[in-house]
Order: sequence, then structure tokens, then C-alpha cells
Amino acid sequence: MTRAPHPLHPFLTHPGPLPFAHRGGAADGIENTAAAFRRAARLGYRYFETDVHTTADGRLVAFHDTTLDRVTDARGRLDRLPWEQVRRARVGGREPLPLFEELLAEFPGARWNVDVKADSAVAPLVELLRRADAWERICVGSFSEARVARAARLAGPRLATSYGMRGVAGLRLRSLGLPAAVRAGAVCVQVPESRYGVRVVDRRFVRQARARGLQVHVWTVNEPDRMRALLDLGVDGIMTDHLETLRAVLTERGAWV
Repeated sequence: MTRAPHPLHPFLTHPGPLPFAHRGGAADGIENTAAAFRRAARLGYRYFETDVHTTADGRLVAFHDTTLDRVTDARGRLDRLPWEQVRRARVGGREPLPLFEELLAEFPGARWNVDVKADSAVAPLVELLRRADAWERICVGSFSEARVARAARLAGPRLATSYGMRGVAGLRLRSLGLPAAVRAGAVCVQVPESRYGVRVVDRRFVRQARARGLQVHVWTVNEPDRMRALLDLGVDGIMTDHLETLRAVLTERGAWV
């Protein structure tokens, strides 16, 4: 299938399949840190994927989990801890958690896919994008369709968004010839290859997304054979923890830009 940049939003203007550094490249255990994104940038990545939560005092932190327990040397829920305490935690025992505004400033040439992990993070994120005038650099997604829709309402059409899980399910049903409602206004759909043992991404799904003007970005793909198969289906982007692997696959196909 022929891939074309989305006609409306600059986030998607890239001459080949979009290579996303998932959490900056989570394979080495320092996910969602400035150090991880610096490494991704050195490897040539310009599309980064991250997540945002808010602390108890409303600071917007780039972090995946609800609690600090899994990947840091601290414990507790982010939304119950002040930033002054959260900032002392270390991912992998050595790297601090970054504020998302710090990442935006440090990597001015990067484009960010931002998974909004909490309702409390929606308004602070939109306000940050307004202050930084970063609309062209951001795509907002979430498992929660309501969360993404709220961000879209607050920001208007200048904000790129993907579907939440309800929209993904609706698009999949449509690809199978079944009736389903899907939200208008998104620029892409970001999906796993399969979910709970059920195939999501196939030629029918990609074709249905194309018919609605949507790009298809697949997460989280770490094996080279799966990357090749998805690219053969015509997907527009791949999110990976294994940055060298995706770069090598795209390079062998003449698609690493």
C-alpha cells in the first residue's frame, strides 16, 4: 500500500514509516528519562513516545506507571506525592524523572507521541502546549477515548490526536464490515498488533484506516520479523523498545530517514 503524509497535521509529515522510540527505548531499563531520549536522539530518532502523569501539586511528569514502585528506587503513587519528593526518585537507581516541559525544551527538533495516563494530566498538558506553541510537535493519545476527546475540545483542531480503545474497536468492527461509531477528527490510530489473542492489524484494518484518512502506528514491536511483516502490510509507524533493531530494519529497506 502507498503511504502518504496526512494532509492536515504537520506531526505526520515524514518521508517514510515513522520510527518511534517507545519511552525513549525501554529495553535498557531507564525508560522515560532524559538519558533515554538523549540516546534515542544520538541514534537518529526524532519521533519519541512518552507518557504523562501529574503529581499531587500538579506538575506534569513523563512517566508510565501510576506508582513509582516498578522502575524507581522510591515508592508511592505519583498523584499523591509532591514534585519535590518525586524528583528525588531515580529510574533504574540512577536517572531522575523529567518534567515533560523539560523534555520539550531539551529536544526542540523532536516530535512527541504523548499517552495521557490520568484525567488530571489533560488540562496541564494542553496548557503547556499552548505556552510552548508546540502544536505541530505533539500527538495525544490514551486508552481512554473520553480523555483524548477532552484534550481535543480544549485545544481545537491544531492538536493531533489518535483514537482511544473505543475508537480502535469501532474501526476494527468497520474493517470487518460491521456497523460501529467512531470519533471524527483524529489523525491516526495507534494499536497493538494483537490484543487478548485477537488480531487487530491486518490488511482490512489498514485499508479501513486509510479510507478515514488515518495513519496506523503499531506498538510495541521489538522483533525484526514482526517489524518487516507490519511494514509489508503498509503500516505508517512502529513503536519499539529496541531502537537499533528498528533502525536496522528500516535501513535495509531504504526507509531510515
